[in-house]
Amino acid sequence: MNFFEFFGLHTDPLLDQSVLSARYRERQQQYHPDSGGFAAAEALQLSTLVNQAYDTLRLPDRRAAHLLALQGQAHGLEQSIHDMDFLQNAIELREQLDEVGSPIELVSLRLELQQWLDALSAEFRIDWDDQDWPEARDTARKLAFIQKVLADLDRIEDRFDDLDDHLSDFDE
Repeated sequence: MNFFEFFGLHTDPLLDQSVLSARYRERQQQYHPDSGGFAAAEALQLSTLVNQAYDTLRLPDRRAAHLLALQGQAHGLEQSIHDMDFLQNAIELREQLDEVGSPIELVSLRLELQQWLDALSAEFRIDWDDQDWPEARDTARKLAFIQKVLADLDRIEDRFDDLDDHLSDFDE
């Protein structure tokens, strides 16, 4: 299924997140089990589809993989990245993440990762527009890697938040 069409959006690698969020809310209301327009089982299935479509399009790596799948070009996305410069920078980022000692360092690293994600998203759009499928797949793999690092950063940030909550309990 083409999730762009499902939300009534143009097929574009650089999707406007505010438009996507608005369409998501519209579809959630339209297919919500309490809306009365569908049988309960059908409404649940449609609501699940809305969530799946939104989760796919909201993240650049998943959106890129979906776009490639729509073109029959998603094969090989699970392969390793062979760009040695990227891998070296990725190793350095992972080391920075492992050595984070404060929430301020996390903010700085998040900014760096977001800039990298934005640059790779722009690169994917060029690959997409040029229909350079091998490069598009390579860029999609890189997007997935950066997205995983961001997920790890989120987990570390949660641990800092938990520690702050725990320390505030002692202050009371």
